[in-house]
Amino acid sequence: MKKNLVILVTFSLMLTPYILFAGGDDKVIETNMDRLSLQKTGMITLGSWAIGNIAVGSIRMGQTTGSQYRFHQMNVFWNLVNLGIAAGGYYGAATADPASFTAIETLKEYHSFNKILLLNAGLDVGYVLGGLYLSERSKNVSKRQNMLKGYGQSIMLQGGFLFVFDLVLYGFMNEQTHAFMNSSGLSLLTTPGKIELVYSF
Repeated sequence: MKKNLVILVTFSLMLTPYILFAGGDDKVIETNMDRLSLQKTGMITLGSWAIGNIAVGSIRMGQTTGSQYRFHQMNVFWNLVNLGIAAGGYYGAATADPASFTAIETLKEYHSFNKILLLNAGLDVGYVLGGLYLSERSKNVSKRQNMLKGYGQSIMLQGGFLFVFDLVLYGFMNEQTHAFMNSSGLSLLTTPGKIELVYSF
């Protein structure tokens, strides 16, 4: 009769110091190579968007006035931040050693990154709404009308792009997460105050 052994490991919010290895080392290394490669691709995409916005915005600032000038100005400001985030994220993924992660650490990395992407997606909605507010407010004021309109339109554009970017990257990351868990026999249960990890073999 086939026996199934299920080990239930409960992690409190203060992470346990014990390390559980699941699956072969080669599979874990391969999974981390795929994870880090996807992170680098994401950061290249974000960095390319940032560089394009900075280049176009810098040129157009010298060719426009009024709200259009402010629109391009905010695009430049916003994407200087994006470029810094992309550079830092790419460096972190490029210098990480795929062989240095255990199965549990790999799952934690996926879980943390996915949480960040979902949080960012929520913030992106806030950016779009904030931009819409500024744009609408510009219709009812006499001072700084061009700035409010231009900045508002820019923030809506940038927030919209980031919303799509974060959700698409989350989709790919989530797919990798489930593939890894299925191949390693891991399943994750969350309850208030703790994470329960089930390892079946």
